[in-house]
This record gives sequence, C-alpha cells and structure tokens, in this order.
Amino acid sequence: MIAIIDYDAGNIKSVEKACISLGHETAVTGDAKTILSADRVILPGVGAFGDAMGKLERSGLADVIKEVVKKGTPFLGICLGLQLIFESSEESEGVKGLGLLQGKIVRIPDSEGLKIPHIGWNDITINPSSRLFRGIPDKSFVYFVHSYYLKAKNESEVAATTEYSAHIHAAVESGNIFATQFHPEKSGDIGLKILENFASV
Repeated sequence: MIAIIDYDAGNIKSVEKACISLGHETAVTGDAKTILSADRVILPGVGAFGDAMGKLERSGLADVIKEVVKKGTPFLGICLGLQLIFESSEESEGVKGLGLLQGKIVRIPDSEGLKIPHIGWNDITINPSSRLFRGIPDKSFVYFVHSYYLKAKNESEVAATTEYSAHIHAAVESGNIFATQFHPEKSGDIGLKILENFASV
C-alpha cells in the first residue's frame, strides 16, 4: 500500500490518481498508524516552505516522516515535498526543514527571457546509476512548477539535473529516500514510469 501524506498542502489528487492508475492500493492520509504501516510513502506538496513545515510540525507528521525513513520504508518527496526533506530554504529564513538530507533550497536567479516561477517542461540529465530513473532515456522531458530549487550538499545523491537560469538538482536519491522537484504525476508516461520505479524499489 502507498500512503500519500495529507497535510493540507495541495497536489494530492493528481498523485493519488496516478498511483491508482498504476494499479496500486493507495491511501491519502494524515494518520500516523496508516503511514507507518505502508509499504511506500509519498510526501507531495505545493506552496510555501515555512507554512508547510509548520503544518507538519503541528500535526506531528514531521516526526512520523522521520520514523518512516528511519525504519527503511521507501519514501518519495515531490516538488515542495523534495524541498522539505532538506535543511532550510531561502523562502522561509529561520525555518528548519526535516533535515533528512543535507542541502539548501535557494531562489531561482533572475535571468533575461526566463520567467519565475519556472512553469513548464524541461529536459533532465539523468545519473545512469539512478534506481528512480531506471529504463528512462536521458534528456526526457518532465513538468516543473517552482520558484526555488535545491542545491544538494552531496553530489553523489543527485539523481537528475536540469538547467533553468541555474544548474538545478532536479531529483535525489539516498538509501530509501527519493525526491523530485518536478511533478511525475503531471509528466505523462515518463512520470508514470518514475512512479512505477519508485513503487518497485
């Protein structure tokens, strides 16, 4: 069973729909017991870093997520869900992230001819050893919606990158932790393949 964490941060329905379309039993839930008993856990999200961390802390879900990761359950962060697993974000100075991986979230720099937020399809350069991107051609296009991006501390954890006014760490994986800045659930067949890869790790 795949648990999709519901913490009132949007972007839940499309993730649920994608998982169900792949034939997986799926639960959208904020219940700690259900999340901890799941075979896979997804943390989606759109919105502001500080607001989302506040919701996770107040609901106790921040501790639940840390427990999920500690027990080795495969865990996937999507969009804001990727950002929250790192240490901090320029969007919300002074707010600590979950700190599951080392790195910081910074604003995409202004660049002539490029709009921020970055909304649309971009190709990604894939780390060939990535489990999340197994069977997916390099330079595949995926769908992004973001104004802030990840600078991971450990390059070895970067599973895919893209270029948009900066060199963006577009996906990471480390042990049982996986995350994408882009939206696999909105990225067509490529995105569904990524979700299927996650469901089979």
